[in-house]
Amino acid sequence: MIQTNETTSSFLYSNGLIQNLHSSVDQKLDELRCLIRKAEGDPLRIVGVGAGAWGSVFTAMLQDSYGHLRDKVLIRIWRRPGRSVDRATAEHLFEVINSREDVLRRLIRRCAYLKYVEARLGDRTLYADEILKDGFCLNMIDTPLCPLKVVTNLQEAVWDADIVINGLPSTETTEVFEEISRYWKERITVPVIISLAKGVEAELEPIPRVITPTQMINRATGVPIENILYLGGPNIASEIYNKEYANARICGAEKWRKPLAKFLRQPHFIVWDNGDLVTHEVMGGLKNVYAIGAGMVAALTKESATSKSVYFAHCTSEMIFITHLLAEEPEKLAGPLLADTYVTLLKGRNAWYGQELAKGNLSLDLGDSIKGKGMIQGVSAVKAFFELLSQSSLGVLHLDENKAVAPVELCPILRMLYSILIKREFSSQAILEVLRDETMNDPRDRIEIAQTHVFYRPSLLGHQT
Repeated sequence: MIQTNETTSSFLYSNGLIQNLHSSVDQKLDELRCLIRKAEGDPLRIVGVGAGAWGSVFTAMLQDSYGHLRDKVLIRIWRRPGRSVDRATAEHLFEVINSREDVLRRLIRRCAYLKYVEARLGDRTLYADEILKDGFCLNMIDTPLCPLKVVTNLQEAVWDADIVINGLPSTETTEVFEEISRYWKERITVPVIISLAKGVEAELEPIPRVITPTQMINRATGVPIENILYLGGPNIASEIYNKEYANARICGAEKWRKPLAKFLRQPHFIVWDNGDLVTHEVMGGLKNVYAIGAGMVAALTKESATSKSVYFAHCTSEMIFITHLLAEEPEKLAGPLLADTYVTLLKGRNAWYGQELAKGNLSLDLGDSIKGKGMIQGVSAVKAFFELLSQSSLGVLHLDENKAVAPVELCPILRMLYSILIKREFSSQAILEVLRDETMNDPRDRIEIAQTHVFYRPSLLGHQT
């Protein structure tokens, strides 16, 4: 720290950046409390729903920043009870605890260390909600968090929440928020919901369209879409908690996105704001599709830089093609989408999943919820995008054949991923056959088609034509 006074602090980071904080933590919290119209003595209630890696880290960051202001804010997280920690994970967790003096001292001070010794010896079973209270996320054991207030009863967690953080996979969002809506029937005030979920579903009738987590929440709860926001960006949860410099965008209505961006912003975590909610949300799901294929290619070619670059050229051309269908001004998405794709290919769970499938360490029979990693969102996204882009009503001109075809016909990687992951017609090896297909067009041609033809379909995102 370079300088500190009551209202301004400056921080110098290893990357040379100097970050000025022009408002204190108290001021940011007071401003948000005022906007939500919280009375003196009535704490702002923030609840994380879902305790995967990103959901847990996001809640822990808020706890680290604001948790000491107990008279002004209460922060808690909900996760389902009953998930046991297996012996191997308990042994690894014990090693992590003993490798971190600060964590070890904290557990001893809280009289919580003995249970980890007993679990290491096999004399006790630990549970995911139990260890989360001590700051250990089951999907991210190697990165201890701060202790969290954990609630396993969903009604208790959300009934009076002012701000809800959706950390659920998209595949579970509708079910959980339909249950939440039952607890909100008597509410007078409308909560604010920030969704972290990166996943999509396809709705084919009456008109083909993408359904995103924010739309699922809106349908399930009746909370106005103006009160539902999406936060995403090129980030790895563990690195953000370890204060690696990162940025994100919070997207939604201006009334909430600007003050929330300010509230969430930290010296190492810069939050921008944007009004285009659904498009950014869809892009967050799209990159997960191609990350799985990238992992397969990396494993099958023994990390060949040349092969990975060939795959990257083709997958980015398909993503650009798809964004021209989904967005009126797709060029504005190019930077954020590529950045998010890049970090996911480097270190994301979807790329890891593709690698493990190709190596034979995982089987599709295990499903898309993997121990120690959580939900692999790319699998359901492959299904959603394939089904959506297979609709003949969305026909686009195929230049070689000079006729209208479903958009998926111009996306060979997406088609192959669907055949491998969903239909299970081929092994992971087949992804290489797509790249080596001598009849495959130059990826530049696909981009040129997208840029020179009017492809935009507003109805795909539920917009009026």
